[in-house]
Amino acid sequence: MPMYEFQCGECKTIFEELILRKNDTDDLKCPTCGSTDVHRILSGFASVGKDGYQGPPTSSSCGSGGCS
Repeated sequence: MPMYEFQCGECKTIFEELILRKNDTDDLKCPTCGSTDVHRILSGFASVGKDGYQGPPTSSSCGSGGCS
């Protein structure tokens, strides 16, 4: 499903919306404050393979010595 993340330019709320066509963003409003000043943001994604691998560790789990 084409779920996209947006951030409100007024209240900085981050929210997701299902966007099927480009013009679906024409009337997009922030669910918190109702502002139409919203911008699509780059979002990360998570996936888990069948062996349970969840991708590389984040920088917070590498410690001060760095990851190897």
